[in-house]
Amino acid sequence: MIPYGRQNIDQADIDSVVEVLKSDFITQGPAIESFENAVSAYCSSSYAVAVSNATGALHIACLALGIGQGDEVWTSPNTFVASANCALYCGANIDFVDINPKTYNMDIDSLVSKLKLAEKKNRLPKVVIPVHFAGQSCDMKSIYDLSKIYGFKIIEDASHAVGGKYAGQRIGNCLYSNATVFSFHPVKIITTGEGGMLTTNDNSLFEKFQLLRSHGITRNPKRMTSESVGAGAWYYQQTELGFNYRMTDIQAALGASQLKRLDQFISRRKEIADNYTRLLKGLPIITPFQDPKSESAFHLYPIRLIPGSTKINRKQLFEHLRSCGIGVQVHYIPVHTQPYYQKLGFRIGDFPEAEKYYESVLSLPMFYDLTDEQQEYVVKTIKDILS
Repeated sequence: MIPYGRQNIDQADIDSVVEVLKSDFITQGPAIESFENAVSAYCSSSYAVAVSNATGALHIACLALGIGQGDEVWTSPNTFVASANCALYCGANIDFVDINPKTYNMDIDSLVSKLKLAEKKNRLPKVVIPVHFAGQSCDMKSIYDLSKIYGFKIIEDASHAVGGKYAGQRIGNCLYSNATVFSFHPVKIITTGEGGMLTTNDNSLFEKFQLLRSHGITRNPKRMTSESVGAGAWYYQQTELGFNYRMTDIQAALGASQLKRLDQFISRRKEIADNYTRLLKGLPIITPFQDPKSESAFHLYPIRLIPGSTKINRKQLFEHLRSCGIGVQVHYIPVHTQPYYQKLGFRIGDFPEAEKYYESVLSLPMFYDLTDEQQEYVVKTIKDILS
């Protein structure tokens, strides 16, 4: 089976992990800060905070920005459920902004219309979470400009997009957001096994992220109440209700090693994407549009069957490719169509572009080790069934 995504682990990665296993710290040690510093340097952000997964990163980002009971948070329906669940964890109300039919990211015109209507109803969002789907950045400058008019904060869900660029600069620099979230799951571009990262340029958010990821506990006297005066080195205080979202040194060592090859991974993914686009030319298929303002990290390569162009539907194509040993996948089932969200009042038809996209999309295998021969086999198998 050719999977749709897979990690690449080399000897240097293994050696980095073994080195930590032989050291004094396998968690809460120096490898964490080293990885954080490497990510912030790579992205040109002021700070980075490593966490156990991107879901935890989204959760504490919302909390650090003051999201609570009754607040409004908006995100894209074309994403994994975590992008929306993080708001519900905080007691907030979640809503969605439909996607652009070309980029599959949050549509700016739809966002503008929704903001104008929300302003009239006095229900403006406190936070907007744009999702950089498949590795391509949303139009962050436009979203940032709107945030200055309507007063919302921005969390970039860049779970797909580490190594990508927007306006010539790396995603994660937070020039147009309060914080950025990355995922290091094994199918992502670099991996820590499970793991995530927050970047920010805001020192107060940085300190809040650190606190919330570790039970709300601090050992820093400067962050304690006056009762810390005279206490010994054993002393700590819980000043917030935090969580155990810590990354281990084992994971951080793997991540730091992988980060050294990130540009290499991105370069190969771009080659694979270009090959797919060339090989699929002439078929009744829509290949991914690339916004000239961004450089995608190509976490995914989603294709769409052109409606009415073939007797084969998406399900038939999916099942045929799977039967031929090609592990295609579908990204994503629109969040608002999930049973849990239906119970919250969302309905089929609420976000038609996301629903239309879902009906025809299929993610082809995309990972560093995918060979040209495997790609040619994937495309030949598609051509055979469509003909």
